[in-house]
Amino acid sequence: MPPTAGQQGATKTKRAGAGPANASAALEWLWAQLHDVPSPHILDCGPICQATVDVMLRRGAKLYVSDLVTPALRGDELFWDRRGKIPAFRLTDFLAQLPPIPAGSLSIIFCWHLLDFLPRDTLPGLAERVFSYLQPDGFLFCLLREPYLSAGADTPWWLESLTVLATGREGHRPFPYPALSNREMERLAPSGSVKTFLTRSGRREVLALK
Repeated sequence: MPPTAGQQGATKTKRAGAGPANASAALEWLWAQLHDVPSPHILDCGPICQATVDVMLRRGAKLYVSDLVTPALRGDELFWDRRGKIPAFRLTDFLAQLPPIPAGSLSIIFCWHLLDFLPRDTLPGLAERVFSYLQPDGFLFCLLREPYLSAGADTPWWLESLTVLATGREGHRPFPYPALSNREMERLAPSGSVKTFLTRSGRREVLALK
C-alpha cells in the first residue's frame, strides 16, 4: 500500500540531471490562495523526488504519494485489456494504485502530465475519482502539452520550492495522445473553473478548481 510521507520515507527518484528551474505563475497563484492553510493535505501522482518531499514537509503538509505517471507513460500491460478488437484501458485497476484517501480531504493534487498519458475516454472517470478527494475549493495542478509539442513526455519534473518548478534534461519520448484543449479541461473540472498559465516550454500550467 503506498505510504504517506508523514508516515515513513517515500520511495524517491533522483533528479535526472541539472535541469533548469523556473518560477511558476500557477504555483505562485495557488499558494497565495492557500497561505492561511497550516497543514495542507496533498497527493503527488508523479515519480516522487526528494526535493519535492522536502518542500512539502517544510510547508507542514501531509503528503500522499502514488506514482500514476510512470505506468501511464510506459503503457504497462497490466492496465490494458486486449481481448477485444479495440484495446480497453483498465481504469479501475489503474486507480487501485492510489492509497486510501478520505473524500474531501485534500487541498492540492499534483498530477503533472498524467492527463496527457491516458486515453481520452478514461479522463472523465479519472477526474471524477481525483476530484472526489479534494476539499471544496481544492485544486488540481497539472501540466498539459501544447499541440505543437510532439515529444518530451519523459521529461522529469519536481519542485525546487513552493513556487519554482525544475526539470531534468528534456526527454525525447513522443506524447501518446493528442493534446487536451482548454475547453476539454474545463469540462473535466466539476466547477468548470480552470486557470491556465502559458510558459515557454510548450506546456501549459493548469489549475482546476473543485
